[in-house]
Amino acid sequence: MAQHSTVRPFRSLGAISLGTAFLVALTGCTSSKSSTGSGGATITVGTTDQVTSLDPAGAWDAGSGTIESEVYATLLSVKNGATEVSPDLATGIRLTGPKEYTVTLRKGLKFANGHQLTSSDVKFSFDRTLKIADENGPSSLLYNLDSVAAPTPTTVVFTLKSANDTLFPQVLSTAAGYIVDEQTFPADKILDDKAIVAAKPWNGPYGVTSYDKNSLVSFTANSVYGGQLGTPKTKSVQLKYYTDASNLKLDVQQGTVDAVYRTLTTADLDDLSKKKEIKVHTGSGNGIRYIVFDFQTQPYGTKTKNADKAKALAVRQAVADSVDRAQLAQQVYKNSYQPLYSSVPDGLTGASDSFKSLYGDKKGGPDKAAAAARLKAAKVSTPVTLNLQYNSDHYGSSSADEYALVKTQLEATGLFKVNLQSTEWTQYGKDRIKHLYPLYQLGWYADYLDADNYLSPFYSANSWVANDYSDPAVRELIKKEETETDPAKRTELLKQAQDKAAASVPLLPLLQGSTAIVTRTDVSGVPDELNSAYTFRWAGLSKK
Repeated sequence: MAQHSTVRPFRSLGAISLGTAFLVALTGCTSSKSSTGSGGATITVGTTDQVTSLDPAGAWDAGSGTIESEVYATLLSVKNGATEVSPDLATGIRLTGPKEYTVTLRKGLKFANGHQLTSSDVKFSFDRTLKIADENGPSSLLYNLDSVAAPTPTTVVFTLKSANDTLFPQVLSTAAGYIVDEQTFPADKILDDKAIVAAKPWNGPYGVTSYDKNSLVSFTANSVYGGQLGTPKTKSVQLKYYTDASNLKLDVQQGTVDAVYRTLTTADLDDLSKKKEIKVHTGSGNGIRYIVFDFQTQPYGTKTKNADKAKALAVRQAVADSVDRAQLAQQVYKNSYQPLYSSVPDGLTGASDSFKSLYGDKKGGPDKAAAAARLKAAKVSTPVTLNLQYNSDHYGSSSADEYALVKTQLEATGLFKVNLQSTEWTQYGKDRIKHLYPLYQLGWYADYLDADNYLSPFYSANSWVANDYSDPAVRELIKKEETETDPAKRTELLKQAQDKAAASVPLLPLLQGSTAIVTRTDVSGVPDELNSAYTFRWAGLSKK
């Protein structure tokens, strides 16, 4: 996820074989409810993230996802520590045709407001997300969904556009797969947060009991949740929002906050790791950080007075020649982040360091001469003015240092003049899709750990990035890899898609990073070491 993108890391999923008629044999069909039930002291979680919307059709970002993943459930998900898809609201999923998946729901499902949860709600949820197609929402994940049918109250049939889509069960576990109450949500528009809270349409482990947006939200365990996470160990959770990471750090030190999920600075994490009453849980993570070029409003963009396709491309490529990722990783993040040379992070099957071989010194470093040559060949006058937007309340206060250094790097070439501006996240998401930012910062966490989830949301026809980039050849390569069952052939298609996209520089990958969750030592339920599949969920948290 957008996250995202700008999205939090949802469940990761293992490879699925097409070798049998039963694509996924989901055997864990009964709820794994805790025998002790919910209880314990209230746990307070602190965050610097911001909520865009509580409506799953209208948000695909980390801040919104933190709440949504607790109060809405999906048909399939993955337990923390596992890599295989397993049932949540469903009991199983079958491949009933080359383009058809059939899902069976658990019996007796309900929303917290007492409404029955049936296949009709499932169909409504997917149809609604596709119909609304909100530019800040997750509809692009449903790229291959053609139609949804509900032949019986507990049966859902998904018909796809293309055959052999082994990724679709993974998509069902993402932000695009949250099931909402058709008696609460309108079919054709986003519902206001206050109206959602008042209607109590919760079907996840928790429900919202009080809601002060981006200030303080209170949750209590949802007694009618019937999914695989079972009864939460802690009945009450509070989510407290901070605009200043230093205040969040102070509160966790003083014990008024029990856990921190997004986002403290690298220096703060290092300092907290030395406190005996605090535990910093770290892991490899799957997040990336990058710059987006808006093809309409960037220098020489299609909607500028001096629009010129060749000059616009030269500017993007020259910026790619000029950034020093290694310096960003070391100087700003003390190497807790690593240089990134593709939208697909290193370590995933199919990842290719396309930007390393195409730009700069061709070894990963910057090259001023190469940048100057590109601009000269395209007859671009220098210095080129770049209006670059970033955000620090969603991507962490270190973003200010990160983009100050990007500005320094670009201006040091003598080829660019960079105007830096920052906007709060709640406005940022609205402005960027209106093409108000010629260049801007985004980040991304995987909805599922597959290279496709770092390609289709950025480069497909209904791209979440929404920067007006369009390349039919790249889209065709992505379409082919999504249904290619031969691993070697699929890897080659993924590489080709990355190489071709990198040649146009619709976005500039900078860094891939780590995951960090901070807890007081009296809070259990978070592993000491986090892998890239770990998702911070509250059901397993408890306080001594």
